[in-house]
Amino acid sequence: MPLSSSHRGRIAAGIGAAAVLATALTACGGGSSSSSADAGPPQPGGTLRYGLSQAPTCADPAQSGTNQTIYVARQVVDSLTDQDPETGDLKPWLAESWDTDADASSFTFHLKEGVTFSDGTPFTAESVKKNLDAIVNTLTGAKAALGASYLTGYTGTTVIDPQTAQVDFAAPNAQFLQASSTPQLGILSDASVAKSAEERCTGNISGTGPFTYADYQQDKSVTLAKRAGYNWGSDVFAHDGEAYLDTIEFTVVPESGVRTGSLSSGQLDAISDALPQDAPQIEGAGGQVLTTSNPGTPFGFQPNVTRGPLVDPVVRSALVPAINRQELVDTVLGPNFKPATSTLASRTPGYVALPGVTYDPEKAKSILDQAGWVPGADGIREKGGQKLAFPVLFSSVFAGNQAILELVQQQLRAVGVDLQLDLVSTPEATARQNSKDFDATYYNSTRADGDILRTQFGLEGRNLNSRGPIPALDDVLAKQLATTDPAARSALVADAQQQVLDNGLWIPTVELSQAIGAGPNVQDLKFEASARLQFFDTWISGR
Repeated sequence: MPLSSSHRGRIAAGIGAAAVLATALTACGGGSSSSSADAGPPQPGGTLRYGLSQAPTCADPAQSGTNQTIYVARQVVDSLTDQDPETGDLKPWLAESWDTDADASSFTFHLKEGVTFSDGTPFTAESVKKNLDAIVNTLTGAKAALGASYLTGYTGTTVIDPQTAQVDFAAPNAQFLQASSTPQLGILSDASVAKSAEERCTGNISGTGPFTYADYQQDKSVTLAKRAGYNWGSDVFAHDGEAYLDTIEFTVVPESGVRTGSLSSGQLDAISDALPQDAPQIEGAGGQVLTTSNPGTPFGFQPNVTRGPLVDPVVRSALVPAINRQELVDTVLGPNFKPATSTLASRTPGYVALPGVTYDPEKAKSILDQAGWVPGADGIREKGGQKLAFPVLFSSVFAGNQAILELVQQQLRAVGVDLQLDLVSTPEATARQNSKDFDATYYNSTRADGDILRTQFGLEGRNLNSRGPIPALDDVLAKQLATTDPAARSALVADAQQQVLDNGLWIPTVELSQAIGAGPNVQDLKFEASARLQFFDTWISGR
């Protein structure tokens, strides 16, 4: 359905600072949208029953981090901007236009009129101020790690008039416009923002989004209901007005086989984390697997450089060529996934392939030999009485994690390294990451902007490496934040990728792809720019 000219809004000159995706969002396998040519025009109504592979961790978008959480929370909040998944351009959403000052330290948003929260209160510039203030001052990085990292250097928001908000930073912050499109900076009502972090997680919150929380049962299920009267959607959306679906019922179904069976039998309409072996059953029932790769950092090991054998940078450097990434894809994941080739995933703006991210086990052995790590009687290397052994902290936030790490365990053992798997729940993994209670941790992080390197590896970011100053890396991370020219910023991001690898701060394995099983009646289930699901245009046929 074409967009009206009034819905398209206007974009001010500040859009030049927006990152452009390196490649268009395309399907790696089954497709990136569940549209069917013979389904006819979209029909409103009905309930979509969705099987999540893990429980959402919190109802609050500002505190969301996992894909399964964002699939749910994204639907209840709108953001100031939206990012086009095909071009990476920023488009109007709650802001109909914006302006950026010359050094990207001040951003002025001109807001749409007539927008309301689901609790009936109006959305204004004061709403923007209260939301951003709360992330920085109330939730802080302890509860809103991503949102707080996007607001580094935030000095405040000035309410110029009810429909104009000026967001200011102490220093240039070129990534902020893209950050304004993320669910973590989605806007909640004043009453919701005033709640404690814990209260915000229970589902009793109001956004301006196309859906509202009708029921939220932690670790069990979530029901979303269509927001009546919604008429201020993103310019990326394919239609105006309200969402088509009346209800979305999310059920937590951790077992892959149970999810697939429920989809094939018609008990569920769509499911998360459809594994390669599930595809024949899904397609045999008339469904399809929708896939797209995630931007951001690929899955990998982040070593704590202050403890265990990973203190030695030589050991960290030897792990990179010891891993056969193509074997991980071929054995565990299938053709919808890609081996990592850098410290950024290939769909991230500024991505460059790094020659050092290649499989060369003889090189890994040579590095360790020269560093004095000698194979012991059991094949595991030793030095000064210390075994070359370390545990990796991880959770099953992605269904393939354990199988991937079990294969990596075999690959590392072949060069004399004993990798020990430390599987914990997602909340425990997060808590131990925050307290840096690990030798290495394994995860990925999704964002369609190269600034993710700063938030993940910068001294003032999460810095799970517990590293000290690295002047060259610290300098380039700061410079990309102050650079609005896309080409110049991409060059700096390329330099940062290499330095992260050279300093052994990230040992990449595979790129994450979203693989969503969709039943034959699910139409226009789509991925947004950060590879998460967008349900606004989705509808159910044949019911």
